[in-house]
Amino acid sequence: METNKNYPKSFSHIGITVPDIKAAVKFYSDVMGWYIIMEPSTVKKEADTAIGIMCIDVFGDEWESFEIAHMSTSDGIGIELFSFPHGVKKAPEFNPFNTGLFHFCIQDPDIETLVNKIVAAGGKQRMPIRAYYPNDKPYKMCYVEDPFGIVFEVYTHSYELTYSSGAYAK
Repeated sequence: METNKNYPKSFSHIGITVPDIKAAVKFYSDVMGWYIIMEPSTVKKEADTAIGIMCIDVFGDEWESFEIAHMSTSDGIGIELFSFPHGVKKAPEFNPFNTGLFHFCIQDPDIETLVNKIVAAGGKQRMPIRAYYPNDKPYKMCYVEDPFGIVFEVYTHSYELTYSSGAYAK
């Protein structure tokens, strides 16, 4: 019997570029309750430091500095926030039909309260809160935006529970 040695990899973190790092840290800590692991700090283009070299590898040579902060969700998923001084400061165009990152999703059983907190903090509710299995299971979802125009989704239950019952059946 041959054993499949491919195993599911865990999710480590997501990097999000924001126009104002301090405002983003405040929003995500106040509204989402995410832990601040590293306060906002400045990274400079330096060819003689490990972080400088890594950032030159990633961003190339056309930058001098940027701000970065690290946060964590309750289950240990990292949120890496970036703010570049010469980057575009307007909300990205929402276009889920093109290749690329479409959204991320967070989970809170009290979806109504969280969506209201997002809106009260300057974000937007993009749709009504919807049930995957009306009158059958309590699984709900809603697309929202943070105050910077970054679209994400809120679920009441885990990804596995939501889709294991076949959300698209019937």
